[in-house]
Amino acid sequence: MAPIEQLLTIMATLRDPDKGCDWDNAQHFASIVPHTLEEAYEVADAIERENWSDLKDELGDLLFQIVFYSQLGREENHFDFEDVVRGICDKLIRRHPHVFGPKDAQGKPLMAPDWEGIKAKERAEKSASVQPESVLDGVTQGLPALIRAYKLQKRCARVGFDWPTVAPVIDKVREEIEEVEQELAQTSVNQARVEEEVGDLLFAVVNLARHLGTDAEQALRRANQKFESRFRKVENHLRDNEKNIQQCQLDELESAWQAVKKANK
Repeated sequence: MAPIEQLLTIMATLRDPDKGCDWDNAQHFASIVPHTLEEAYEVADAIERENWSDLKDELGDLLFQIVFYSQLGREENHFDFEDVVRGICDKLIRRHPHVFGPKDAQGKPLMAPDWEGIKAKERAEKSASVQPESVLDGVTQGLPALIRAYKLQKRCARVGFDWPTVAPVIDKVREEIEEVEQELAQTSVNQARVEEEVGDLLFAVVNLARHLGTDAEQALRRANQKFESRFRKVENHLRDNEKNIQQCQLDELESAWQAVKKANK
């Protein structure tokens, strides 16, 4: 039995109502979404750590999520694993006419790459809505907020709704910081307004990252890792000096933080 066939058989057995696993049988499409997101992030983490053994395992876990959804789809007569595979094969061939399309006598493609144009055509054909087509159609609501902000901005940039240089983007970030400060300066702080302004600030920062050619999600992940690494060193620094972090004042913590930063440099 081929490995993928074995995996599909294992999945079907886990979902068997008589001899399967109680936990697997209790699941449905929505209940395993959090697990899918967790597995995707664990794949990203293994890649960032360049731990190829872990990556192999995490990719297996992620593949299992796809097989799980496919099993649910088969049980409810929506689709099965073969439909999923056939669908992505068809899509990749359709979106790469310069690779899989006709060639001239010298073997050169007769069709130019048009990834975004083909995707736009697919969205138009797929949509049965009476609403006018939008350039923002297809930007999934369930994406992490930083990623979705980037995709929304990128879509708008395609039709010219974008700053041509980075300078006005930086000005916009400063403007949004000032608006947060203005809200905080009010006699009675409106938390909903503060949240709105902080959201605008984050959106502007994502836009800045995009203009600088930086992935905001990746940049924040690395900033998290750097902060975590430094803070752990702060804890070790305090232990080496026989200090309890719980009893330290802010100035002591700041001093330890600066010492760690200086040592890293």
